[in-house]
Amino acid sequence: MKSFRLGTMFVAGLLLAPGHSFSQELSSPQVVRTLDRLEGAAPAIDIAVLVEEAATSAGKGMAALPDWQKLSKLSQLIVEIDFENDSIAIEPKSYRTVGMIADALHHPNLRRYKFLVVGHTSSTGDAKHNLDLSQKRANAITEALSTTFAVAPDRLFAIGVGEEWPVDPANPKAADNRRVQLVNLGLVK
Repeated sequence: MKSFRLGTMFVAGLLLAPGHSFSQELSSPQVVRTLDRLEGAAPAIDIAVLVEEAATSAGKGMAALPDWQKLSKLSQLIVEIDFENDSIAIEPKSYRTVGMIADALHHPNLRRYKFLVVGHTSSTGDAKHNLDLSQKRANAITEALSTTFAVAPDRLFAIGVGEEWPVDPANPKAADNRRVQLVNLGLVK
């Protein structure tokens, strides 16, 4: 069985210090518990601003940008989804994981929330290419969730951050860095 990184994380902290996550088997109940930890009202997140900041900061770092720091207050989950190097095709063995995520998003505790799907890459290409690829990977996950698994598309937002936050900073070209992250953005309005 494949191991997955699961845990509440902070964009400015945990993504830069991946030792805070832990490996264990992923299950829908664990996804629900992790993503349902939204305390109080979620800060207003402008997805368009995040996309713009990602595009202008590719290769320069974005963790310290104010709009990205707002995400640190939100429930988050790192999930390993396997993609071939330089590809947006989700490997068949990862569809089980995408299905478990979908099951969790259909759970009554999470059905009222919207989610940001953040795509990540390894550093095997240039920063601009990796940013584009990570956006396409995030789009691929949101498309699979909405078309194959019937998660309402108005609950899902995709963004790519390229190689900005490797899970394995000592080995930025490692396959583990090709992953997605789910962020609970708060109530659907």
